[in-house]
Amino acid sequence: MHNSRRLFFIILILSLYILSGCSGKKTSEDDLIVYSPHPIDFITELVRNYENDTGMHVTVIQMGTGEILDSLALDNDDPKCDVLWGGSLSSVASAASLFEDYTSPNEAFFADGYKNKEGMFTRFSDIPSVLMINRNLLGDITVEGYEDLLNPELKGKIAFADPRLSSSSFEHIINMLYAMGNGSPENGWDYVRSFLENLNGTLVTSSRQVYQGVSDGTFAVGLTFEEGGANYAETDENISLIYMKEGVIFTADGLYIRKGTDHKEQAERFVDYMTGKDVQTYISQVLNRRTVRNDVTIKPSLVSKDRINEIVINYGTAGAVKAAWLDHFSSIWNEVQ
Repeated sequence: MHNSRRLFFIILILSLYILSGCSGKKTSEDDLIVYSPHPIDFITELVRNYENDTGMHVTVIQMGTGEILDSLALDNDDPKCDVLWGGSLSSVASAASLFEDYTSPNEAFFADGYKNKEGMFTRFSDIPSVLMINRNLLGDITVEGYEDLLNPELKGKIAFADPRLSSSSFEHIINMLYAMGNGSPENGWDYVRSFLENLNGTLVTSSRQVYQGVSDGTFAVGLTFEEGGANYAETDENISLIYMKEGVIFTADGLYIRKGTDHKEQAERFVDYMTGKDVQTYISQVLNRRTVRNDVTIKPSLVSKDRINEIVINYGTAGAVKAAWLDHFSSIWNEVQ
């Protein structure tokens, strides 16, 4: 990451300290350092509550999942990361060697499909890929799924973040390949090429720019994750979420403790806190996230899974080919410019 951009994010995160009553306190060697791709609005209240409930101080560095993993792999993260909070399992799977084994006692309350069978991947929330639409800008254009995004009338009106930087966009690439390849990812690349051509040379650099861009009218459609769009759809009747008719993949994101951290106990406590019933209820009922626990229900305003055409995949398989798929994406993107 360029120094100027890193400075921007650190300044942005410092505002969290002011909101949480921690202004004026410098980061110390006792602080838990958490790197996260989660939106600032999502992070703020949860970190404030954690600090108030535990008396521990947290420094959060916010950037894209791809940037975080690159930084950790090169060991050039500064300050040193203790916990990666967020990032889909399919995005993080190939970097499993960077993280410590840890099984939270909260696993006893996790739904069977979200158990930590690998040792280092604690699930945090369940996230479907969705399309977010601006009804005023769409007008009479119908958008029910991926195929509709090839409509020439939408050329240059679609928001999509660079999947090399955004895990939610990489999830959409996976979703496209399986949905448009009829279950065979290699057969889905023709669709990806046509889709990228319809972006008309525009790739935004973060997930946040997708849902904000649709909300403010810069784009008519955005490819995002459920919570990112639901927060706007909940308060603006002009904004709606579309669960792709060709099929939707639900992917858990996680909490991952950095291997070799000097704050292992604190990191484990952070993982336990964020997967506890109170936090999981809060993210479900207030923040529009789907819980991984079997004793917490989803928000009534969200569409239940039994009404969505769900595509089930092996995240480990997708994670294993992540580098190859991103290389293929890059080649196509360079060709359609």
